[in-house]
Amino acid sequence: MNPSKSSRASALLVVSVLALAFSGCAARRQQAYLEDKAMGHVYRKPIAEVWPAAVALLQQKGFSLMKGQTGFEATTEWLMTSAPSSLGTAYARYHVRGTERGPGQCSVEFRRQDRSESRAADDTSGRGKDMGESAVGAGNSQMKRDSELEWELLQKVDPDAASALQAEAKKLD
Repeated sequence: MNPSKSSRASALLVVSVLALAFSGCAARRQQAYLEDKAMGHVYRKPIAEVWPAAVALLQQKGFSLMKGQTGFEATTEWLMTSAPSSLGTAYARYHVRGTERGPGQCSVEFRRQDRSESRAADDTSGRGKDMGESAVGAGNSQMKRDSELEWELLQKVDPDAASALQAEAKKLD
């Protein structure tokens, strides 16, 4: 290959890599926009119609609701989200709340809490939590809004609004 062909090939490679990088950035910006809009979305349906889909979404992800929950607010049991390991095992749970926003309107908010537990490598006493296990969880980690899950719910419950938001997001770039 002569030097001019090599230079063109290198330039083409650089342009291709940059195009892929920028398209990835655009996709992330669009996803962030959609998730942000989902967090503020008000459904034009009563909460009694939206709530079953919110609960079903959590159940599809493997979470089970704690017993005794009533109304449009619930907390899930802790679910192991990583394989057990001496380096640490991750767990998560959700708190979901549905709120009436006016006649025939509502919003749904998902909050996620994560914790991890690990055993010290030299803990052979079997005492676990007393000696070598540390936990970050209830009381130690905050529940954070899960915009990704709220976007999933919006797509299921109000696909027309989700499509309109996707069209808006594409216009941003």
